[in-house]
Amino acid sequence: MPNPDAFTALGKHQTTFTNLDVFDRPEHVVEVILTGEELTAFCPITHQPDFYRYEVRYRPVTSCIESKTFKLLIGSFRDQAAFAETLASDIAQLVHEATGAATDVTLTQQVRGGVSITAKASIPGTQAP
Repeated sequence: MPNPDAFTALGKHQTTFTNLDVFDRPEHVVEVILTGEELTAFCPITHQPDFYRYEVRYRPVTSCIESKTFKLLIGSFRDQAAFAETLASDIAQLVHEATGAATDVTLTQQVRGGVSITAKASIPGTQAP
């Protein structure tokens, strides 16, 4: 059973992203897939809002991401200016840094100006201990 004090957001009134909390990977878990449609950022040039569907896949070696801090991470992009490609890379890097896991991120920007963009970022994992 995880120690509740080990988490920075879960069970607390935390509303801003500070870091991704992790917990020990349960036995037999080989992949975790996080999906959603609530990722928003704005174009760094036009400042128009961009809305995204995301899929984050990681193959945990020792740690899994606690979902509340992941939701706070997704919400933290709301007021940031970034291209889809940068967002995909940034999310992949943060998940990889927290877990050491092989990480794949796919972001699909909703149609704006008749074009939808899909950006993929991939980071190889570390070896199991």
